[in-house]
Formats: sequence, structure tokens, C-alpha cells
Amino acid sequence: MAVEQADAIIRVRDVTVRFGATEVLDKLDLDVKRGEILGFVGPSGAGKSVLTRTIIGLVPKVSGQIEVFGVDLDAANAKERRAVERRWGILFQQGALFSSLTVAQNIQFPVREYLKLSQRLLDEITIAKLGMVGLAPEVADRFPSELSGGMIKRVALARALALDPELVFLDEPTSGLDPIGAGDFDELVRTLQRTLGLTVFMVTHDLDSLHTACDRIAVLGDGKIIAAGTMAEMKASQHPWLRSYFHGKRARAVVGSNTGVV
Repeated sequence: MAVEQADAIIRVRDVTVRFGATEVLDKLDLDVKRGEILGFVGPSGAGKSVLTRTIIGLVPKVSGQIEVFGVDLDAANAKERRAVERRWGILFQQGALFSSLTVAQNIQFPVREYLKLSQRLLDEITIAKLGMVGLAPEVADRFPSELSGGMIKRVALARALALDPELVFLDEPTSGLDPIGAGDFDELVRTLQRTLGLTVFMVTHDLDSLHTACDRIAVLGDGKIIAAGTMAEMKASQHPWLRSYFHGKRARAVVGSNTGVV
């Protein structure tokens, strides 16, 4: 069910995306509520990351409307669009750090794009953002090749937070991390969401993340949103894919670990 317009940071209506003859998204509708962490799930190849890229403008849509912060992105002029983009941050799959830049330069990249600040202020922002994601100041001088997988994700998150956004897109943020690292990252995202008042759109396949970090879940199937609601509502659904996903062997193991059942 659609939320009130004033409560929706993102409103997607009748969005269709095709690659050649293949229709990936078919008149899709979705709302992301202000201040929530929305987990976006679905089968592999269903188009979860495609929707993220469509919202932020990296993938063109055939039809439909996308509003972010109440602004119709198709109707917005360049200045209006840039003002909206200034209010969001993005963590791409695998971090997508620039390999030839240091950690500090990666974090400062979006700041340089939008603001004219002294190097001293840029360096202060870098240290502050590293601290927010649990990394020491000395990490700033390292290159991505010198970082572990978990550190890369945290640096990418620091870059996403560099401009103090209200909205953050996370594309498979725990992919490739070991269970402990993934759990720590989920807790970090939850803590930042609460302390900074963020709205988070999280593409994920990680059941642990859905249980521990997300307020609400939206499920993509056959190009549309086939269900949206709380974890309890997902578990109560009789839809075949939802029952397989949320009641399968892996789901039972996750539920058991979260409740202390062995």
C-alpha cells in the first residue's frame, strides 16, 4: 500500500525498464518512507540493482515517474536535479572505490564535486567520516588495494556519507563479507540510521540483514513489487517465492541464530 506523499522520500510509479527485448521492470510501484531502512530483495537477476540505478539516473527508463524528496526527476532542470543528488549518498556493489586514489581522496571526491573547501577542511571531513564508520585516521593514506573487504565497504560508506546526505542507497553492502563482518556492518548501518536520521534503501540478499537492520522489506518478482511490509508480514505471506525464501532451510538457520535457538 502506498504511504502518504509527505512520508515518502522516494516514490516510484509505473516504472518500466527494458534492455533490448527483455523487460526487467514492468510498471513497478514503490515507496520508501522517511527515516526507514527498506530492504529490497528478490531472485538473482530480477532487477534489484537496476531499480537503484534507474532511481539515481544511471539506467534510463522506458516510462513511469520517479520522485525523490518530492521532486519529479524527469521534470527537474539541471540545478534542481543537482540539488537532489546533493542530498543522497550511494554505496555501490563491491564498494567501487577508485583504485588509483587514496582512501582520503576517495572520500573527498564527492565533496570536491559539490563544494569548494580548503584542503584543511577536506582532511577534517575525511577523518570525521572515517571515525563514523569505525576506521582509524591512518587509514586515510592507504590505497584500496591495501584494505580488507570489510574496510573497503566501510570506506565506501564513509564516501557515501561525505556530504551528510538524508538518503543513502546501499547495493549489496554485506556481499563478500564473512558473517561476523556482515553483522558488524549491519549494526553500523542501523546505528548511523538512528543517530543521523537517515533513510536507507538497501538492496540485499542477506537474510541476517533483513532480520537485524531493516524496518520494512519490499520484494521484487516478475518486474513488479510482489510484497512490501514488515518481516512478520513477509513470513505470513502465502506467495510461493516468499515462503521459500523466508521459511527455507537458510531462513530457519538465521531465525535460530537471532533467537538463540541452536
